[in-house]
Amino acid sequence: MKQPFRSFNRELTVLDHAGSLIRALYRKYKDRDIVWLVPLAAAATYRILDHFFWLLRSGRGVPPKCDDTIWYLNYANNLLANLLNGLDIDDTLYFGYNILLSFLLAVFRDPVTVVLIQGTVAGLSVILVYKIARMLFTKTTAIIASVFYIGAWDVILWAMYLLSDSFFLSLLLLTVYSMLLALETGRRSHRLLFAAAAGYLFIFRPTGIPIVLVLIPYVIYRLPRPAVAAFLAKYRLFLGGLAAALVLGGAGLYWRGAFDPFFSSLQANVNKVLYTVYANGRVYDYPHPGDLHFLPDYTVTVGDSLLLSFLVNNWDYVSVLYLKRAVAFLGHWVWKTDLGTLSGALTFLANFWPAALFAVGTAAAVADRRFAKAAPLWLITFAVFAFCTLLFIDWMYRYRLPAIPFIAIVAAYGAERLAVLVINTRLITHGKRQNADCHPGLQRAE
Repeated sequence: MKQPFRSFNRELTVLDHAGSLIRALYRKYKDRDIVWLVPLAAAATYRILDHFFWLLRSGRGVPPKCDDTIWYLNYANNLLANLLNGLDIDDTLYFGYNILLSFLLAVFRDPVTVVLIQGTVAGLSVILVYKIARMLFTKTTAIIASVFYIGAWDVILWAMYLLSDSFFLSLLLLTVYSMLLALETGRRSHRLLFAAAAGYLFIFRPTGIPIVLVLIPYVIYRLPRPAVAAFLAKYRLFLGGLAAALVLGGAGLYWRGAFDPFFSSLQANVNKVLYTVYANGRVYDYPHPGDLHFLPDYTVTVGDSLLLSFLVNNWDYVSVLYLKRAVAFLGHWVWKTDLGTLSGALTFLANFWPAALFAVGTAAAVADRRFAKAAPLWLITFAVFAFCTLLFIDWMYRYRLPAIPFIAIVAAYGAERLAVLVINTRLITHGKRQNADCHPGLQRAE
């Protein structure tokens, strides 16, 4: 009769030991990022690669075919065959990606394998999103931002194309993380990593140029003034000699005509954008009902420059065009906004919530005095926004991709602060209700 009780007690003992072990593990690892990074990285990688294998099974092909992908593949194959890089604007400004793609094709031979690697890197980049958000804000913000990144369709979509965008996004996240790490620790290894990442970002694709340029003032702002002065004093001769060598070398190449292909292709691209995008009032790179139609004034009146003259002589129309692009940056849904019906209002709210959370996160960062330290999030977003506004917004919003993780981090901070506000409000309200229900006349006399 006692055997069942002994078995029951033995099971209770095992459960107690298991519970103690779980509690001990929780206390030991609850504050370690690895507990969150492993499932987040697995979820992000699975979501991207699941789409990759779906494309393979569906017969649609990987990578998906588009004109830019074909251009990159042809260029990489020619580069491998001739070992010669061109000097026009596309060859020069996409030099970093052209070299990377050529190297990957030389090693793996198959573009499908390159896309698989690209998708895996994009999935693992959620670790950098988490780390950046954790350094600038809180763990809760880092978790929410990572979830936003995992759910971003843009990240998944462009990881499937052989274009510069996906690898550029991962490189950009590495650059920002290494910059913050170098500023926090001051270690030489972290400074070298940041310098290498930023230098490669600068030559990877055109968007990297304005992003690096807006990050430089932030780095200078974060550095101690005595350290900057000491660095300039110590290396003034080297820096001066390097600047002089670059100027003299550049001048020599210019007089020899080495830059002629670049400037001629740059002029051709400027004229193309001016005559086909600006003159037609296009918001996107394709005609759209939201375009601004006007009769442009092509009179050359400013510095013998057609571009400057066009911007000055048509400043009113160009200003309206920029305003349209600024609104269109939010997404295609802005053209389908309907607040006159309940379904239209609900659809608007569903589309508008990322921008709303971004605005809340911005206000909260200013109020909490975190804005200055977290300034790269807004600087990079502004650089991408300005690039799209001044040039054009591509129809599939590919050029907006570099800003997505940083918008997600700010929006995540906004979501966290809203959640804290709601919880605190409920606690205060609940506490007041309890106090109101407690009447002194009904309390027991001691």
